[in-house]
Parts: sequence; structure tokens; C-alpha cells
Amino acid sequence: MRTEEELKIDSLSDSDRSGRTSLVEIKEFIDCHYKEALSIGQLARMANICPKYFVDLFKKTFGQTTIDYLTHVRMNHAKRYLAESDDRLRDIAQRVGYKDEFYFSRIFKKKVGMSPSEYARNSRQLIAACSSSIIGQLVALNVVPAAAPLDAKWTPYYYNAYHSEIKSRLKLTSPYPDSRFEENIEQLFRAKPDVIIGMDHLGPEEVTKLEHIAPTLIVPSHAGWRKQLESIATFLNKEEQAQSWIEQYERRVQYARSRMRQVVGSESIVALRIYGQSLYAYGNRGLKEVLYQDLQLKEACGLDTMRNQQITLDDLQRINPDRILIAVCPEATSRRYWLALQHSAIWQTLRAVARGSVYMISSDPWFEYSALAVTRMLDEALLLFTGDSPNGVLDKSHGESFAT
Repeated sequence: MRTEEELKIDSLSDSDRSGRTSLVEIKEFIDCHYKEALSIGQLARMANICPKYFVDLFKKTFGQTTIDYLTHVRMNHAKRYLAESDDRLRDIAQRVGYKDEFYFSRIFKKKVGMSPSEYARNSRQLIAACSSSIIGQLVALNVVPAAAPLDAKWTPYYYNAYHSEIKSRLKLTSPYPDSRFEENIEQLFRAKPDVIIGMDHLGPEEVTKLEHIAPTLIVPSHAGWRKQLESIATFLNKEEQAQSWIEQYERRVQYARSRMRQVVGSESIVALRIYGQSLYAYGNRGLKEVLYQDLQLKEACGLDTMRNQQITLDDLQRINPDRILIAVCPEATSRRYWLALQHSAIWQTLRAVARGSVYMISSDPWFEYSALAVTRMLDEALLLFTGDSPNGVLDKSHGESFAT
């Protein structure tokens, strides 16, 4: 049985007939009015409760005090201004709600771990990313690299969002060094980055060439995205941003998992891929982590998805999943096979097909592994399976990881 205090918290989940403003709405009010002189008394009156009870409820609901949350919002906006403008410190302080620039500097150093001027210098580092997954890690740290592989077809999200900001565009390379790496070396020499970040599929000779250009961090591919993000954050002095992203992701998972239990329950899921004239039971690291670990959905058994096992329609009929995710390679042969598959008799008998529970997914973001990619997968899975349209990740926001 829930306690009286928990019931009181629930009573503040929505605006009620008495004109009371919910805690969520008050939090959103802080997000919008952070530059104003807000007080506990003012916010408590909005909630129609006494200040002491408001302070306790806010901390219990959101895990931090009202003042800490207001400071957090102000610091995030200050970091964006410091990174993206040449405004005077006095102007930035006033823009985020502080009349005294010296007090603002003390608060900033206490919360961020460095002075505003140090942060501005660090944030303006020219950073080169040697793979698209590194872009996804950097964006989670509120960083857009100066050099990175971009391609309108294979990395459409990054291309559309950041093509005007990533001035030096590297070639996309396979997981194994090839001739395109030499082209990228020449490009990086011209770009003159302050630091370079790459994955460990690069061999010792390739890493040595990168190190001759700038200090280089090689990220271990076997590590989980959280460890990779923390490693990059330590290299760039952005540990706070990494922790903030991870914490917000975990909160998002809790909500999405709850919704999935309501809508999907114990129904079985399988991910498929069509390549050429063949059907594969598909699985990659990010997809499996998001669907089967974070969301705790039930994977249809009997298929070796991590090996991308080729299967037949008879195999698929045997496991007969409740829901199917399917990725079709964007070339003519694969598309023709997909059209033919939809008209086959066995396909029509599948439970997922009969229920209308077949969902198309694309390589972007489902084939990538990064902090940003798994967050986009989480939001897309929630939208596909439940119809919820989460606020999700802001496409071009540096300072706020998630929309509020």
C-alpha cells in the first residue's frame, strides 16, 4: 500500500480544479524563466502549498532541490553561450539570471569544475572524429566536431543536422583500414585539429599517423557506450556532461519500459534484415541492448541474431513472433525481394503480419552504436510500439541533452 506522502505527490501530477500547478509544470516554468529572479515562495504559491512542503516534494520527485535544478539549468545555458559566442562574461551572467558576474563565476567553477574562461577555451577545441559513432558520442557531450565523416546517404542524421558546422568532411571508412584512410590523413593535416578521437579498429600504423597530427584518443570498441562516453568525456574534460546524459537516459528508460509493459507485455519480438534476395535474423549491439536489456522486451527464441543468421520463411513461421522489426537494404534487389515477400502465402500467415505489427526500421540510427544513437533508438521504439511521441533528443541543442 502506498504511503500518504506518495499519494500527495500523485495529486500534484496534473493541474487540478483548484488552480494548483503541477510540479512538472513548475519545472517547465523554471526551464523557461531561469533568467528571472525566481523564489521558493513564488513557486510554492504556484503549487498552492507551503514552501517547506514544496521543497520536500520537489526534491523527492526530481531527485534534486529546486535551487540545484535552477542552477543546473542556468549553467547549461551559460555553457552554451560560452562555447558559441564571444560575449562578455558580464553579459552572459545577466543572460542566465546573475546580476554579479563574480558570483556567477564562483558558482560556475563550483558546479562545472573550471572557470568560465577555461570552459570557453576548452569548448572551442577543434576536435576531429574518425567515425560516425564518435560523432554520436561527441554530440551527447554538447560538442560538434570540426572534422568528421559525413555522407548524405549513410549518415543522414548527422549530415542534415551538422553539415554546416563540420567544415572538414572525412571519408566514411570500413572497420578495416583502406585507401580512404590516407585521404582522411591528408584532410586532417589541412584541418589542424587540436585533438583526434578514433575507434580501435585502426591499426598501430594508422594511429601513429594520427598522433603526428594531434593528441589522439583511441576508444575501445568492446566497451559499452557509457564507458566509451565517459572515456571521451575524461579526455575532453567534460565528465559532468557525460554523467548528465547517462542519468537522463536512464530516466527515459524507466518511463519507456513502463509504457512497453502496458502495451507490449510479454509478446515476442524479432528483428529481421533483408539483403539481396535473402532474409536474416538481425541483431547488433545497440539494437539488442535497447530492445532486450533496457526495455526488457522478449526476444523471439530459436534464432542466432548476433551472427545475423540467414533464415527461411519456414524458420520464421516456426517461431511466429508477435512483432517484427525489419530493415531493408536501400538497393533494388533487396527492395524487390521485400515486395515479393509481402505477397507470399507464408508471410501472410505470420502472427505479426496478421496483427499489423510489422515495423520498418532504417540503418540510421539502428545500425550505429553511440550515446546519441541508442537514445534515438529508444525514442523510436517507444513511438513504433506504443504510439507515444516522446520529446526525445533535440536535434541541434548544445547544453540540454533532452527536450523538456
